[in-house]
Amino acid sequence: MYSTSDIRNGLKIEVNGEPYEVIDFLHSKSGRGGAHIRTKLRNLLNGAVMDHTFRSGEKIAKPDIESKEMQFIYTDGDVLMFMDMTTYEQVPVPEGNLAGKAGFLTEGQAVKAVTYRGQVIDISLPASVSLEVADTEPGVKGDTVSGATKPAALSSGLTVNVPLFIEVGDRIKVDTRTGAYLGRE
Repeated sequence: MYSTSDIRNGLKIEVNGEPYEVIDFLHSKSGRGGAHIRTKLRNLLNGAVMDHTFRSGEKIAKPDIESKEMQFIYTDGDVLMFMDMTTYEQVPVPEGNLAGKAGFLTEGQAVKAVTYRGQVIDISLPASVSLEVADTEPGVKGDTVSGATKPAALSSGLTVNVPLFIEVGDRIKVDTRTGAYLGRE
């Protein structure tokens, strides 16, 4: 159990039987009553944000969250298949659970998966990944305007704006936090 004095940004707690992450908090003390901690919480299962107030000294439950080393195997429609690296069990994960991170995954990539009661609810990716350009318009000779970009479809299904000199088959680095082009490999 956590106490209200343990609340900080990024802390994962359980409220009403569901896991939440503390996004923001404010400790306030009114004139007569006891202290209160106002928090903004993000639901780890569906991403909804809510405000919740705790009384000072209140106990808060710890969620049943654990981190596992997993490997991405393949995509089957809207379901991503991962393999647990300790038990070699294949775990299906709906694409909606990963909040847009599926476009940065390549087959065989190792990731840290966050599980809640045995269900994968999130994965942590490296800061950047290397992906191959599957489709883009060809660059035109003499079209050298500084900073000009064009859309490029990558092998993982993600679309990124890239400089005009990038061609089909090139490998590029993409920032996983912003989805921005970082450079050619």
